[in-house]
Order: sequence, then C-alpha cells, then structure tokens
Amino acid sequence: MTTSDRRQVLRRAVEACIAGEVDALPELFTKDVIGWSPNMLVGSRADLTEVVADREDALSDVNVQVDALYVSGNKGFVEYRVSAVFSGPFVISDDVVVDPNGREIVLGAAMAADFSGNKIAAFRNYFDDATLMEQMLAG
Repeated sequence: MTTSDRRQVLRRAVEACIAGEVDALPELFTKDVIGWSPNMLVGSRADLTEVVADREDALSDVNVQVDALYVSGNKGFVEYRVSAVFSGPFVISDDVVVDPNGREIVLGAAMAADFSGNKIAAFRNYFDDATLMEQMLAG
C-alpha cells in the first residue's frame, strides 16, 4: 500500500462516515477497528456501522473540505471542515435524539488514524462537540 493509497482511504473514510455511507465502511476500516470521537466509542466495524447508520439521515447537502492530509508509514492525519444541513434526527443514544432544525451547521475537525495494510485499524476524531450541539439546538 502506498502513501497515496492511504491518503485516499483516509479522505474517503471521513467523507463516508459523515455522509452516512455504511456500504463504504468495509473497504475502509478493518473488522476490529477501534475508535472514538467526543460523542462516540467503537470497538469493531459492526459498532462503527451502527453509529454511522444511526446518523445517515441527520445531515443533507454534506460538504467536506479537507484542509490538511498527511500520511507517514502506518499513521495518518486529516484536518477538515464540514458544512451540512441538519435535516433529520441526530441519534446520540437510544435515549437521546436531537430533532433537526433545518439550519446549516459548520464544524472544524481533525482525525488521526492508524493503518493495518490498506485499511484503518484505529482512529481518534477531534472536534468541539459543544459547538456542534449549539448549532443543532439553535432554534
């Protein structure tokens, strides 16, 4: 696997997870992937698929702008911005669902990833969840 291939996987992984494209996850993440973000913790691709599927209807008109993308060996880093319309329910847990407000949200984020072969085996996604929730709860 070349650095260029891993760069494409990292970019595609961010886009697929944000857009709710669960069918793309098997080609991007290992079966035993582990990862977290401020409002998510997963210990397998099945867990990640469930989280992404729960969120697939939350956002529409999704645009991901990659600002920086770096891969060295088995490590990768991507800094990106997301803009989207909050148009469907955002499921945080079985007990917590945020109803859509129809407004555009904008969020800056960064993700660090560890690769195993041509797939992501671990990731850490960083963003300000308070800013995200503030935009989602705006009336």
